Amino acid sequence: MSALKFLCVVTLTGCIAGGSESGFCAAPDGCTEDSRGCPAQNRFSGKRYILYDVNPAEGFNLRRDVYIRVAVFLRRLIDKDKEFQWRLVLPPWGNLYHWRSRDIGSQEQLPWGTFFDIASLQRYIPVMEMYKFMEEYSCGSKEVQLDRLYILQNDEEMFKTGKFENKNELVDCDRGSLRYNELERHLYTSPFWGYHNVTARDVKCLKFHGMARDLSQNLVPLQYRSVMFDRMEIALHDEYGSKEYWRARRSMRYNSELYDIAENYRKASLNSTNASDNTERPADWTKEKNRRDARGGPYLAVHLRRRDFIRAHKASVPTIMDTALQLQKAMDRLGLTLLFVATDAEQYEFDELKSYLPQYKVTKYVPSDYVINKFKDGGVAIIDQIICSYARYFMGTHESTFTFRIQEDREIIGFSSETTSNKLCKTNENCAIDGFWSIVW
Repeated sequence: MSALKFLCVVTLTGCIAGGSESGFCAAPDGCTEDSRGCPAQNRFSGKRYILYDVNPAEGFNLRRDVYIRVAVFLRRLIDKDKEFQWRLVLPPWGNLYHWRSRDIGSQEQLPWGTFFDIASLQRYIPVMEMYKFMEEYSCGSKEVQLDRLYILQNDEEMFKTGKFENKNELVDCDRGSLRYNELERHLYTSPFWGYHNVTARDVKCLKFHGMARDLSQNLVPLQYRSVMFDRMEIALHDEYGSKEYWRARRSMRYNSELYDIAENYRKASLNSTNASDNTERPADWTKEKNRRDARGGPYLAVHLRRRDFIRAHKASVPTIMDTALQLQKAMDRLGLTLLFVATDAEQYEFDELKSYLPQYKVTKYVPSDYVINKFKDGGVAIIDQIICSYARYFMGTHESTFTFRIQEDREIIGFSSETTSNKLCKTNENCAIDGFWSIVW
C-alpha cells in the first residue's frame, strides 16, 4: 500500500491532495489516504447518494408510486444543481403482504432488476441497485455507514384540524417507536432492508408536510455524501399527472423476460399478439409517441381484488355473483368470449366465478416452477398486469393501486380511456367511471 499522505486544505470547494485537485474534502480534521487504500477520487468525489424507504405495511404498487415521487424530485435536483453528481439508490424489495408463497426461497432483498429494466430507469435519472451502492460507497469494505437518516413523520395536529401547511421541522424522535436501534452514540442499525452491515451515523426525525422537492433543504451536500429518507410515502408528488410525472412513469419498463412470458401466454391462450392488436412499442420509452389507436387482444381482462379488500372496502367490492353479472354484461356488449382474470381470490372463489360464466373461456395465469422461483410473487403479479394492460377492454377494482398501475400502462400503450378506466361496482348496476389522469406527452 502506498504511504502517500494527502495534504488537506479545508475549503468549501475542494481538497488539495499532493498538489492536485481531488474533490470535496468531507472531514475538516484531516484528509489522508484511506487505510484500505481507497482512491481519494472515490472518497472525496462529487457523488452524492439519496436512499429511501417506506412504511413496511405498504404494498408493491404503492411503492412504485413512491418511486415516481422520488424520481421526479431527483430529476429536478439534477437539473438545478450541477455541482454534485446525484444518484438514487433503489431500495431492495422485501417480503410484502401479498407475497404469500412459502416454497420458493427467500423473497427478501430482491434487486429492482428482478422486476424492472434498470437501463430504462437510467434513461430518466441515475439509479443504482443497493448492492452496487454498497460496493461503490464503501470502497470494498463490508461495512456501510450512511451520513444522515431522516425519518419523516406526519403532523397529526394538521389532520385533526384540517388546516394543512408546509412543514419541515426537526423534532425529537420517540425512542419507544423508533425502528432503528442505537448501537452507540451516533451509530444506528436496522432495519435497512435486512442488511446487518448497514448503519447510519445520525438519525433525525422530521415532521414533514409538503412536496418531495421540499426535502432538498435537508440534503446538505457539503456535509453529507449519503442521505436517506424513511417513510418517503409521506412526501407528496411534486407534479402528479404532469408531463414530468409521465416521463418517470414511462421509464418504469418491466424486466424484458416478464414481457416475453406475458406475450407467450397471450399468444397461446388469448389469441393475442402485438402485431395483430396494434400494440407494438419501441424498445426505448423515450421514442414513444402520443397515440390512442391501440386495439388490444380479443379478450376482456378484469382485476378482481378480494382478501383484504373484502373487509377494508365493503362499500365497493361486489360479491362473486355480482362480479359475474357485470362481466357477462360487458362481454356480451363487446362480443368477446375470452375472459382473463387477475386476482388474489382463493381458488374456490375463482371456480365459483367460472361456474356463473359457462358460456365463456375464463382463464388466469398460472406460473411455471421456473417463473415463480426466478421472479417470485412480485414478478407473477407483474405478468398479470402486463396481460391485463394488452386486453381489448379492462375492468378494475375501485381504489386498488394494482388496478391503477394497469390503467397507467394502458394509457402509455395507447388505449382509449373508454376501454381502460372501468371498474367493478358493488352491485350489478351502472356506476360512474373512476376519476382518471390521462397521460400527458
